[in-house]
Amino acid sequence: MRRLLPIALILPVLFACASAAQARQTGTNLSLVAYSTPKPVMQKLISRFGHTSAGQGVTFSQSYGPSGSQARAIAAGLPADVAFLSTGLDIDTIVDAGLVGKNWTNAPYGGIAADSVVSFVVRPGNPKHIHTWNDLLKKGIQIVTPNPFSSGSAKWNVLAAYAAARAEGKSDKQAQAFVLKLFRNVVSQDSSGRNATNTFLSGKGDVLLTYESEAVAAQQAGQNIGYLVPAKTMLIELPIVPIKSSSNLPVVNQFISFAKTAPAQTIFAQNGYRPVLKSVAKQYRGSFPTRSLTTIDNKWFGGWRKVDKRWFDPHSGLMVTIEKAVGGPTG
Repeated sequence: MRRLLPIALILPVLFACASAAQARQTGTNLSLVAYSTPKPVMQKLISRFGHTSAGQGVTFSQSYGPSGSQARAIAAGLPADVAFLSTGLDIDTIVDAGLVGKNWTNAPYGGIAADSVVSFVVRPGNPKHIHTWNDLLKKGIQIVTPNPFSSGSAKWNVLAAYAAARAEGKSDKQAQAFVLKLFRNVVSQDSSGRNATNTFLSGKGDVLLTYESEAVAAQQAGQNIGYLVPAKTMLIELPIVPIKSSSNLPVVNQFISFAKTAPAQTIFAQNGYRPVLKSVAKQYRGSFPTRSLTTIDNKWFGGWRKVDKRWFDPHSGLMVTIEKAVGGPTG
């Protein structure tokens, strides 16, 4: 016959196990490496995660910078437990280094934490009457956009301009010429989306090409700007992935799972990011203009690997030719 232990003997054991688990959790520090602009929203997510049972006692080291540069740094050995970057191309860089699984898109929502779109940030009152992509080509318009060889935001901007031209019926060659003409009006190409924002806020340029989320963040920070989402633009999908070599992989996966829950997606929505969770997206759909959105898998692009080779290869890509023609950066 099985003997039952007195509860007075069981409880101390349970408390001891719980205390040991909490002690292990308290000593957990996760290294988050992210693209340049989401620091405010990530700090809110981290704070909210800390109030969950999985996140109690977990601390974070955070690094923010140009998405492409961050990906290359991780591949070269920068300590990281979780990467939140601005393009699938940058995740592929880490995949090729053997640090992220090739099947990362099989994660919930394709490995995406939140979405954004390419938008135009303008001066108060929009004095230059900038509303469409064609308006950016007008004589005298000064455009601020980051460097496409370091910044994920810049890559999205380039592709959005090309896609808008194609959507109007332009051929491939005509759409390339459209992008070239647009870049003749570019007056600054900073290393990252955040640096480009700071350049625009300092007074340079008539329009900033950037994430919708970055425009919302600037307004929430009290900056006197306007912004609009053009009728035709790119859907920006923002991936978050675990680094396979992390010694804290269970906690990393819990944090990534948390980022896709309703409380976290609500934080994203309240900070200008388009939620991937349908229930939250429905709740906040009035906050985000409905537009014609081109995705990276569109037939004009064929996914990030094809796009990288055709557009952003530092030796033979279309952007090298365009930047040389306008005197811009080529690396």
